Amino acid sequence: MAHTPDNNFSFIYTSYYKKSFFFAKSYVHDDLAAEEIASESLIKLWERMKSEKIDYTIPLLLAIIKNKALDYLKHEEVKRSAFENIADWQSQDLHLRISSLEACNPEEIFSSEVEEIIQDTLQKLPAKTTEIFVLSRYDSKSNKEIAQEVDLSEKSVEYHISKALKALRIALTDYLPLFYFICS
Repeated sequence: MAHTPDNNFSFIYTSYYKKSFFFAKSYVHDDLAAEEIASESLIKLWERMKSEKIDYTIPLLLAIIKNKALDYLKHEEVKRSAFENIADWQSQDLHLRISSLEACNPEEIFSSEVEEIIQDTLQKLPAKTTEIFVLSRYDSKSNKEIAQEVDLSEKSVEYHISKALKALRIALTDYLPLFYFICS
């Protein structure tokens, strides 16, 4: 089959690329995106011209470019919206952390409410676990000292402390930053 100017890609490319690029760029405002849209549109036009007779080449090419540019812009809109949502969430999270820290009153850290939660939680634990936790956190004894005092291995002491900390972490969920300060 002989190549006529109508179905020769090289002819189509040199005739319409620059116009296609500038048309796409006027909407997408991005050189690389406009280049891609123009190239893809010319390829699509050429493929259509190979498979069917096209009477109006320029209107068809403009329709192809328009649709590709619209797809690009809609995709950009979705990306921008996602970034804005992330930025909004980050801003809200930051505001919440600032408000929470501003509202933090060191004098209330050991409030009766928190102390009551700690005492209730410790009372629900086995006596040996509570005893070991109190020796560790309130009496500031080392695991080795506690092991000698209660006649257990250091591993057993670590187990009891971990058990108490897990229970307190759950009980103090609403006071998580405080939990780290009290129980560390």
